[in-house]
Amino acid sequence: MDGEQELIEASLDDAVARRLNLYAYLQASRHPRTYLAIMRLFTSTLLADLSAGEVAAALTAAERDGLVDPGESHVDNVLERLRQLKEWGNLVHGRRETIASSIAEFQHGSMRYQVSKLAVRVQRDVDELLRVPEGAREVSRELLPAIDRGLASLRQALSSAAAADQRGEPAKARKARELLAEHVTTLFLQHGELAATVRDFYAYLGQILTRHHLVPDEISGFRNLLVEYIQLVVEDVLRYTPTIAATLAELRDARGELLRLLRPAEQLGERVERTRGRTEADWNELTDWFVDRPGKPSQVTALRDATTRAIGALLATVKRATTGGGLLPSRRGELLKLAGWFANAEPEQAHAIYASAFGLYSSRNLLPAPEHDGDDEHTPWADGPVVDVSVSVRGRGDRGARGRPSRIMDDPITEQGLLAQARESDKRRAAAAAELVAASDNLSGAELSSDALGALCELLTLAMAQRDSADDAGSATDQVRGLTLTVTPTNGEVTTIRSAGGTLTLRDAKLALAAIDG
Repeated sequence: MDGEQELIEASLDDAVARRLNLYAYLQASRHPRTYLAIMRLFTSTLLADLSAGEVAAALTAAERDGLVDPGESHVDNVLERLRQLKEWGNLVHGRRETIASSIAEFQHGSMRYQVSKLAVRVQRDVDELLRVPEGAREVSRELLPAIDRGLASLRQALSSAAAADQRGEPAKARKARELLAEHVTTLFLQHGELAATVRDFYAYLGQILTRHHLVPDEISGFRNLLVEYIQLVVEDVLRYTPTIAATLAELRDARGELLRLLRPAEQLGERVERTRGRTEADWNELTDWFVDRPGKPSQVTALRDATTRAIGALLATVKRATTGGGLLPSRRGELLKLAGWFANAEPEQAHAIYASAFGLYSSRNLLPAPEHDGDDEHTPWADGPVVDVSVSVRGRGDRGARGRPSRIMDDPITEQGLLAQARESDKRRAAAAAELVAASDNLSGAELSSDALGALCELLTLAMAQRDSADDAGSATDQVRGLTLTVTPTNGEVTTIRSAGGTLTLRDAKLALAAIDG
């Protein structure tokens, strides 16, 4: 049994290797553009059956346009490329007879080639990938109501087909099964397009959120993308998911009857690649996209969680950009200025700028002169004694001391002092919050303490940072103090806030301060 299992695994590995060889022409070390042009030629028409001479004639125009390397349209080179594609499995031998007027023409046209089925898939995916732009892909939200309506129509078509089949009406049963197959195919095509657009959009979103620094224009655009567009996507998904999940649950009991009415395509053989929706696995995949199972959340749940993480990551990026904090401060402006210097500098100036900016000067011998007690004065410094450099300096450029940090001693006096300071800080913060809540109805008529004014200024700064322009309203929430501040642009409105340390005046702005419930 062990030997038989090893043979099965070896055959599976060979099958996988043969399929992966279909991608070899895309990363060929020599003439990859020629292979790509040949594969596009074979996949451009149905049942293409071409000889080396026909391929060479087609490559002549590509060579003239610079799409392939010079000389690649020669028939001898084309023959070699076709044989290589045949070896990789992308092409198979054709069967069409050849009518030739000479022996040379017969030799060039006797061996004809056709493209294999899997190679068509590969080339189709390659062409689609090359056409895809770098930006975000729009999510096909309009397919959600179509899927909802399609499931309802499918349920009715299933009932009609089952009833006609039970009554023994062949004509009506055949027509009902065709309508049922139409609904199933349309449903899975719509769901496949929806799932693909969602995956592509969130892949692009994850790629954006990995960037540590964003310029202000990018921050504004990505904020609109998350707050507005993703909100629409998630709302649509959550709106239609309950009805879709309920219909799928109703169809679960009738799934066996549904698959029986669709019937396998015996006329194409046993190893046929069936249209989606004709197997139990296809329906399980569709159900798992909308319905949660124990230990396996649905894609709708995953979409909602991914949206939450994306919004949190973007808010962290905005905070880092507006406050100037973060582990890695941005050097973008400085690097752009340095790049401008390099772009406008002459070669000699560019070398000087490079040396000054990065400190990469020519090599220097920093060792003291050797003692003149032997032949050392005749020994070049490169051949002299070697100076040991520690691993931390050589590998990381770090001269800091290594080893275990010193033990922290228990200091109860300092601990009690820090706790007392923390309690005092909490008391002052609570008093400032209570003072602001008490004065929220009439900020202009109250006189705030310095702590209350400081808390108000912090909220005001955060609220102003949330606005895109001077005409937008902004709000900020302090979860620690339990306060929410809203700034609303109002022409002619003057808000004056007095405190022991001075007076704060806001023009054309109205403040609204409220306590958080609970």
